[in-house]
Amino acid sequence: MNAHLYLRASTKDQDADRARKQLIEFCEGKSLVIVGIYSENVSGTRLERPELMRLLSQADPGDVLVVESVDRLSRLSLDDWGKLKAIMADKQLRLMVEDLPTSHMQADSSITGQIMGVINSMLIDLMSTMARLDQEKRVERIRQGLANKRAADPNWMPPGRSKNAALWTRVEKLLDKHPQASADEIAKLADCGVATVFRVKKSLKDS
Repeated sequence: MNAHLYLRASTKDQDADRARKQLIEFCEGKSLVIVGIYSENVSGTRLERPELMRLLSQADPGDVLVVESVDRLSRLSLDDWGKLKAIMADKQLRLMVEDLPTSHMQADSSITGQIMGVINSMLIDLMSTMARLDQEKRVERIRQGLANKRAADPNWMPPGRSKNAALWTRVEKLLDKHPQASADEIAKLADCGVATVFRVKKSLKDS
């Protein structure tokens, strides 16, 4: 049975490929044939992820999608999680989660495997919800922490990251080359956040 490995990390500072060897060994142990490995650094709260969408478009009916844990695939809202599940169902794509043993029977087409599939679906729904709630709690804790620091010191500012000189130069050149382009368009061309484009614009304006 063919398998597609999906690896994800939230930021570029994290290693999306951390679990690659682990998942390869897992597939070998399950006699799964790896036909694709998809790795990206993007938030799990976003449904539209380039590598995930590429995986879904290339997978054939009956293939297996393998992830390390449910939160690597989804920290999605309830609506978006429903959309992703619908896409996977339409593609007849089976989900196998390395750290969720009940999902390992997704390759089993017997009656037992089908029953376990129903149980597994409920467990994955629960774990996806927990992953989303965990993300929301972390974001809220950060927001509260920043609010407390500002309340204690109105002049406090969060420490900024050191400027990426090469990126700033690239954005400056793009702004000069495409003066009518929007910040979103420049950000896409430069492969950076919109906030970076605005910072570069402000720096050029103040200089």
